[in-house]
Amino acid sequence: MARVAIIGGGISGLGTALLLGRRGHKVTLFEQETRQAGDDLNQDFFQWNRPRVPQADQPHSFLAPVRTVLRAEAPDVYADLLARGAYEYHDFDWFDEHPPHRGGDEELVTLRTRRIVLEAALAAGVRREPGIEVRRGRRVSALAVRRGDPPRVTGVRVGGETHRADLVIDAAGRRSPVPRWLVEAGCRPPVTDSHRTGITYLCRWYRLRADGPRDPGRVRTGSAAAFALAGVFPSDNDTFALSMIISTGDPTRASLVDPAVFEAVARRFPACAAWLDLDPEPLSAVLPMAGLDNRWTSLADDAGPVVTGLVNTGDSLIHTNPTLGHGVALGLRTAQYLAAHADQVAADPTGYHAWAGRNLRPLFDEQVAADRANEQRLNGGSQLPERRAAALAACAFDDPVVMRARAHARHLVRPAKEAYGTEEVDRAVTAWLAANPDFTPQHDGPTRDQWDALIPA
Repeated sequence: MARVAIIGGGISGLGTALLLGRRGHKVTLFEQETRQAGDDLNQDFFQWNRPRVPQADQPHSFLAPVRTVLRAEAPDVYADLLARGAYEYHDFDWFDEHPPHRGGDEELVTLRTRRIVLEAALAAGVRREPGIEVRRGRRVSALAVRRGDPPRVTGVRVGGETHRADLVIDAAGRRSPVPRWLVEAGCRPPVTDSHRTGITYLCRWYRLRADGPRDPGRVRTGSAAAFALAGVFPSDNDTFALSMIISTGDPTRASLVDPAVFEAVARRFPACAAWLDLDPEPLSAVLPMAGLDNRWTSLADDAGPVVTGLVNTGDSLIHTNPTLGHGVALGLRTAQYLAAHADQVAADPTGYHAWAGRNLRPLFDEQVAADRANEQRLNGGSQLPERRAAALAACAFDDPVVMRARAHARHLVRPAKEAYGTEEVDRAVTAWLAANPDFTPQHDGPTRDQWDALIPA
């Protein structure tokens, strides 16, 4: 069994530590933050300033791999997550009845919860694991590196001490200092591919009132204008968030942090309006997030691994803009792979880098392409999709066949082209168009003039 040191105690670090510990490896996790997610979820979520984790207070919907990995590797943690208020939403729950079951349908489940709830359940699971030591308030300052071809990382430096390990895992996130440390130690530089997104997020959190209505009925959670996207994120313990996405160059961006302006604009989107009509209790200010990159950081180049004894995971490896919601799902999938192959990865990381290239890099490229299209759209540079493409999206909410394809693509079961590119889906879309001859692609959100009229001069 390997001695493993993990740099970073966020969700990827905690998840990786938990799964490694469950497999019998001796794990030491170093986290420079002294605070940890605990039992007071609201205080942790709304009052914990976390500048190194800007997504912490933004809304999340966790894709099927999160549930699948936890149920397989740590069912007690999954049960704790549900007990803390997270809940399951199956994509077929949109319909009055689920369609006849097909193999794999049972996995098409989103976990609706705030990020802090998952973090708290993982932290509690880690505390229960005897083979894991968490050293909070201990900042790793450098790597211990032994010369060679390639060099080998033999541990981490914390203060004046060196902690030896057979394998070091960088889970320090998108601002990880590890690439710099490798160069300073004389290693070949990691290979980085980075793309600025040009997208701004703004969200506000609410809670349904105990004596008020509980459900807006069958309302889609997303709406769109030609220059903005809006959506609702139902979450744990009667909370939900309204979220808007606009271009970082939008001239109204600064005005939207005013809660009155934000809500006035939100009411122009049917998804948001339906939830605001429930008269919820506001829980937060309007919370912005911008300055996001899609970044792939590989610790291997054309000559092979730049170093052995070290791999990266989570946002240190693949940091993607959250429009597709891949981050935590990919982090836990990677944790599962590392836990199952830790001894081999410690000896030679070549197989791990190859696995990441096959399984994660295509999803990174998909996110980059999606964000380029979104940025162009939000800046007014693209038109509505052609009729059949728009029908493919619309008819998923009427036809379970197309909804299943949508769920497969969304939950990373199959690539979108493969999921949608079947004769069965093609027949379903053709039939839907025949039944809806007047269907015309259109936005359900405000026009630019309607939007601008709500912005103070």
